[in-house]
Amino acid sequence: MAEIRVQVCHPLPQAPQLRDLTLNEGSTVRDAVVASGLLPQFDPDHCPVGIFGKKKAPETVLRDGDRVEIYRPLVADPKDARRRRAVKKERAA
Repeated sequence: MAEIRVQVCHPLPQAPQLRDLTLNEGSTVRDAVVASGLLPQFDPDHCPVGIFGKKKAPETVLRDGDRVEIYRPLVADPKDARRRRAVKKERAA
C-alpha cells in the first residue's frame, strides 16, 4: 500500500508540538491525531481539528503533505475582543 507523509500540529501556548508521520494512503485526520500521540485521549466530538487552518471532520481522508491541526478552545470570543479594543482605543483618543 502507498504511503503519505503528513504533519500533526498541536499549538500549545508554551511550546507548540509537531509530529511528522508516515501513514498509509487513505488514512484520516483521526488516524493522524491518534498516531501522533499528542492527545492520548483524543475525543473528536470535543476536540476540533483541521487541515491547513480549515476545520475538517475527523473522518476526512488525508493527502500527502497535509498539516493536521488540533485546535484549542478559544479563551475569548473574537468579536468581544475586538469590541473591547475599539472601546479602549476610543477612550485613549
